[in-house]
Amino acid sequence: MDIFTEIGILIIVASILAFLFKLMRQPIIPAYVLAGIIITPLAGLFGVPLSVKALQTMAEIGIAFLLFIVGMELELNKLKSVGLVASLGGICVSFLMVITIFFVSQIWLAPQSAFFLGLIFAFSSTMVVVKLLSDKRELGTLHGRIVVGRLLMEDFLAIIVLAFLVPIEGSAVVFLISVFFKILLIFFGSFLFAKYILPYVFKKAASDQKVLFLLALGLCFLFSIVMAELKLSIAIGGFIAGVILANTPYNLEIISHTKPVRDFFATLFFVVLGMQISLSVLGDIFVPIIILLFVFLIVKPLLGYTVCRFFGYTKSTSFLSAISLTQISEFGLIIATLLFTQGRITEEIFAITVAIAVITISLTSYLIKYDYKLYRFFYPILTRIDPFRKREKEMHYMPEEEKYDTLLIGYNRLGYHIFKKLQKLGKNILIVDFNPEVIHHLMKKKVPCLYGDIGDIEILQRINLKRMELIISTSPDFYDNRLLIKQVNKVNKHAVMIVTSQSVESALDLYEAGADYVIVPHMLGGEYLSILLDDFDADLRNLIDKKLEHIEELRNTRHVHPDRHFKRPLPENI
Repeated sequence: MDIFTEIGILIIVASILAFLFKLMRQPIIPAYVLAGIIITPLAGLFGVPLSVKALQTMAEIGIAFLLFIVGMELELNKLKSVGLVASLGGICVSFLMVITIFFVSQIWLAPQSAFFLGLIFAFSSTMVVVKLLSDKRELGTLHGRIVVGRLLMEDFLAIIVLAFLVPIEGSAVVFLISVFFKILLIFFGSFLFAKYILPYVFKKAASDQKVLFLLALGLCFLFSIVMAELKLSIAIGGFIAGVILANTPYNLEIISHTKPVRDFFATLFFVVLGMQISLSVLGDIFVPIIILLFVFLIVKPLLGYTVCRFFGYTKSTSFLSAISLTQISEFGLIIATLLFTQGRITEEIFAITVAIAVITISLTSYLIKYDYKLYRFFYPILTRIDPFRKREKEMHYMPEEEKYDTLLIGYNRLGYHIFKKLQKLGKNILIVDFNPEVIHHLMKKKVPCLYGDIGDIEILQRINLKRMELIISTSPDFYDNRLLIKQVNKVNKHAVMIVTSQSVESALDLYEAGADYVIVPHMLGGEYLSILLDDFDADLRNLIDKKLEHIEELRNTRHVHPDRHFKRPLPENI
């Protein structure tokens, strides 16, 4: 059977299962993996030979291309505000995971094999998590930026690990020096290329979308070939090429053209991953899989949660970021494949790796889909075992607390403009926000503020809700706003409550719960535009004046929120 027919079979089975999962309102990734698991026995049943090696080669190319797309979605300038927790936090969790897996797996493995297994399982999947968060439109949220920052750091560490796993030729000292210079060459060369060559080339090609798309693909293959020549993984080249393009003025255009190709390769990757699961050998490795799943689903989220709490983030932000990173990385699979082909790990360890990858990646789809519900379920436990509560209470500036008559929840986005308007109206405002960087900024400006999450009943109890005349919440979380309305109604039935909702259905429910007005952002934009059109109908020259005012307002907003520095006036890519 030719490779075209084999790929066709894979796509047909995957599309059927994806359609069925969609009808059942389930995540799609498990459907692709399940397709891979059932294709192999079905092919054997009907006597259809499959060249798994050829498909694995296609999947390897797919990984390189997928990481290229992932790299393009990682704009480094968006991660400045979470740089500390992303860099140090990512390093700490990866290091602790290596140690944990090393000690746990020595129950059935030799020390060297246990160490290699720790390296394989040290990192989380950028490809899977970014795709899932992007589908939920949560890449721009605080926990989304923390997750992306940690993934970026872990990918950097994985690249270093891959560089050192090349077979040693000659003395160990010469080998280490050569690897060190390869890493320097990669990053220094990439920096020079991105700074001096890339802008000129892409500026000339930007007028033709087809040429721009081909140049982007050419850059991906160029870096992949260079990595192959340096005896490194081609996936490293794809990822670096993507990161370089992410920080150019043309990344949105390139991403829009490459997304369909990304989806094709994503399907192929997950199906081939499922094909590597042999149901007959699962019984022999059942116990190690259960033990390692415990580490991934319990220990790793606890490590991630603890690190975020240590850096001063709220329970909800820490939980949501931790629960998103409970899977094995595509870099882990590459490391495992490399070690297996080199004979450094056994077929049993490789089978365990693939099984854990399939299970954890599939579970991640559900964990991210139901992350807020899981947080509310575990909230009582997290509150009882929270060693960082005092650290959280220190982050506030609340002089003359009794004089506050207005509570504003959420300073970013809508909150900033609402705050400016409330100031003009002469209101005494207290701001509550769950982003520690925002609170530090407000404290420096001597703006009354409190660090916390309105989903935390203790935060609401610290605020004197009885004296509030106006309460505005820009948080889109339905359950948090419903809790807020309930708590306010208990002590102050005269307060005017304005809350935010992401959907019409939730807005109606919040009205029924007692909200005085519900902001629905996507509808609010249309209402505002209609008002502008009424104003400009008499004299369209007013549009120019409004444009200049808006540009100045956006610049002021950018200075308030340092994580929003863009190189060009394009919308945020989520």
